[in-house]
Amino acid sequence: MTLKQIENKFEHVLFASRWLMAPVYFGLALALVVLLIKFGKGVYGIFADIATATSNDLIIGVLSLVDVALIMNLLIIIMFSGYENFVSKMDDLHDHVDRPEWMGHIGFSDLKLKLIGSMVAISGIELLKAFMNVDGLEDRHLYWMVGIHVTFLVSGVFYALMDRLAGAKH
Repeated sequence: MTLKQIENKFEHVLFASRWLMAPVYFGLALALVVLLIKFGKGVYGIFADIATATSNDLIIGVLSLVDVALIMNLLIIIMFSGYENFVSKMDDLHDHVDRPEWMGHIGFSDLKLKLIGSMVAISGIELLKAFMNVDGLEDRHLYWMVGIHVTFLVSGVFYALMDRLAGAKH
């Protein structure tokens, strides 16, 4: 066997190793099921307590549902774009009537921007929920939450700026 044949075999093994990611994306699909159950429990909790809940309790409950929905949307984006970018194209689904427009067009850089944007939105919702219950929190806890949110926000802005500058050079 020549050196070139060994190199070709090695490259084929490396290329085939991308399929090791497929179970990870399937695991994320299972995580959607777990989050759906959590969402269902949240909806049930809101309706079970509707007669005795305060407005703040209802708002916090709904914000928790929005939080779960954002995380589920993020998982779908990661699953579809990650699978298509790193494992295999979903050729049979390209003409499907329900195929999202963004599917197949989100690159690795776009995926990171969506991830950072989702993290900012999720931390913002958690911060809003904390402000709805501000009397029950220590100042130190609130400072940490604001600091983490601002860190996500600034990181997202800097990453978007760097991505835009890098894109301008291409």
